[in-house]
Amino acid sequence: MTVKRRIWSTEEKRSICLQASAPGVSVAQVAQRYAMNANLIFKWLRDARFAPEMGAHREAVFLPVEVSPHVLTDEPMAPGAVPPAGGPVGGLVRIELAGGHRIIAEGEFDPDALGRLLKGWLS
Repeated sequence: MTVKRRIWSTEEKRSICLQASAPGVSVAQVAQRYAMNANLIFKWLRDARFAPEMGAHREAVFLPVEVSPHVLTDEPMAPGAVPPAGGPVGGLVRIELAGGHRIIAEGEFDPDALGRLLKGWLS
């Protein structure tokens, strides 16, 4: 038995993406409502033609920034050395957020401060 594929109009795609982007609603719930695969909704959400404007639902929020007098050095740590707890660590962290936003921490950074930044961004 063959099943005919459903063809969704642009307006239907936009409506489904808007429903899937509502606070407290999961993409799986919306997919079940329309008897479709959730991956198709995720694909539409990545497409600017169908995804709701992320800024339209949320106002810009400024996060507090703390400037530290700590001077960064280019000297590598000794092999096996562990940075002090609560102190800055080095490396590269890239975090991809919804809406194409990215947070990149490169070099030495305070992981606790990065955690607070993410909490503020996601709340």
